[in-house]
Amino acid sequence: MTADVPGGATTGLTRAPRLMPVLAKGVLTGFGKHPRPDAALPRTRLVLPAVRIGLGRAATYARVCGYDATEPLPVTYPHILGFPLAARLMSARDFPLPMLGLVHTGIEITQYAPLHPTDTLELTVFAGALRPHPRGTEVVMTTEARRGGALVWHDRSTYLARHRTAGGSGPSGDSAPDSPRAPGPSGDARDLPVRARWRLPADLGRRHAAVSGDYNPIHLHALTARPLGFPRAIAHGMWTFARCAAEAVLPGTATLRISAEFRSPVLLPATVAYAYETTRNGGTFQLRGAPEERARVHLEGRVETDV
Repeated sequence: MTADVPGGATTGLTRAPRLMPVLAKGVLTGFGKHPRPDAALPRTRLVLPAVRIGLGRAATYARVCGYDATEPLPVTYPHILGFPLAARLMSARDFPLPMLGLVHTGIEITQYAPLHPTDTLELTVFAGALRPHPRGTEVVMTTEARRGGALVWHDRSTYLARHRTAGGSGPSGDSAPDSPRAPGPSGDARDLPVRARWRLPADLGRRHAAVSGDYNPIHLHALTARPLGFPRAIAHGMWTFARCAAEAVLPGTATLRISAEFRSPVLLPATVAYAYETTRNGGTFQLRGAPEERARVHLEGRVETDV
């Protein structure tokens, strides 16, 4: 059920790391790193024993991400709580991948019981594995949430460090700096029925940064995104995932697994189409470009309620 870190040392924290200083440290410690899938991963487990969420924080997050209510807690919110711990691990000198330029390529969340804004959670974060990717090396970062000692929520996120591989692919082949795959049709991209179209404002990245703490300049403004290779600011991948989850997960669902692969960035402002199709035990969903850009798939995922 969890990807343990054999022999890993546990480091207890008294409060969550401040995300911006951690991100700045990650820029500095990344110099000189040469990522490869056979590198040694630090075996540290960071534990934050008493995380109190609060109704106000949960409500603000829910509003930005399109959830109708905060009860139960949005299934994506514990990822936001755990990300500063993951960032601290990834910013360490002994972490084998440079933090600057890491691409969030995928996420899988399993919820074993409903969570509530009034809960007090214990968060544990560790690096589970390195693995080769056609365009570099991926790391699996694991976040666990416990309530009263019981595991109630689990997240595996993959982050890609792009570099040349034995096959000859690498950063030069990417369609955009944060996209590990070239945009284009994907499988049954045109088969899922469109359920809604959303107009995303230019300030969406700044609004999500305010509730997530992720002030990466690629999300904030065209002026800060252009030096990093984007013509405009791009939406946070976790916002696109959370917005889809708000539609795909039925209210009152107690246990579920929801996963997604991030295909290509959403340049802001934008109009996107949410597509969904019911399956036997859940559904599959996509976030695609506006009608005139229907070949561009930004995100593909699935939700399962039989877990």
